[in-house]
Amino acid sequence: MDPVASKRGKQTVRNMFLSTLVTAACAGVIYIFIPHDENADPIKAVDFSVELATVRIAAPYPVAAPEGLPEKWRPTSVTYDAAAGKAWHLGFLDPDRKYVAVEQSTADARTYVPQVSQKAKDTGTTETVAGREWQYWEGEKYDALVLVEKGHTTVVTGSAPKARLVEMAEALKTEPVGGAAAQSPSPSASPSS
Repeated sequence: MDPVASKRGKQTVRNMFLSTLVTAACAGVIYIFIPHDENADPIKAVDFSVELATVRIAAPYPVAAPEGLPEKWRPTSVTYDAAAGKAWHLGFLDPDRKYVAVEQSTADARTYVPQVSQKAKDTGTTETVAGREWQYWEGEKYDALVLVEKGHTTVVTGSAPKARLVEMAEALKTEPVGGAAAQSPSPSASPSS
C-alpha cells in the first residue's frame, strides 16, 4: 500500500473525529447557556376577559362563562364566530388535564350539539344542575350536558368525566344581552318568574 495514501486515510479519520468533538463541544455550550425548563408546562393559559366582554355586547343571547372555578382549571382557547351560528367557545383543562368546553350557538341544536360534542348522542336522561334540567349526551370521545333554550343552545362538553362537566355547568354565569352590568341567573340557575 502506498505510504502517502495510508497517511491520508488516517488523517481523514482523525479529522472526522476532531470535527465530531468540536461539534459536540459547541452543542454542549449552547445547551448550557440557553435557558430551558423541563418542568415547564407547554400549555399556556389564555385570558378571555376581553373577548367575553366584547361577545356579551355582540351576541344575541346571554353569553355564559364560568366564575369561581379553582385556579387549577386553565382556560386554553376562546373564539366567537358571528357568521357560523354566532358560536361562542371557551376551552379549558380541568385539574386532571382533561378537556372541558363551553359552547353556545343559535344554530339548530340537532346539528350543533353532535358537532361540538364529537358526535355524542342523547341518552334520554337529564342531570339537574342548580335547579335546571340539562340533557346528558354520551360519546366515544366526549360527553356533554346540553341546555336548549329559546333562540340558543348551551353545551358543556369534553373528555372530562361527568362530574367535571357538572362542575363547569354550575360555575357558568351569564350577563343579559347587550352587556348590561347586572348579572342574570346562570344557565344552571333557576329562571325567575
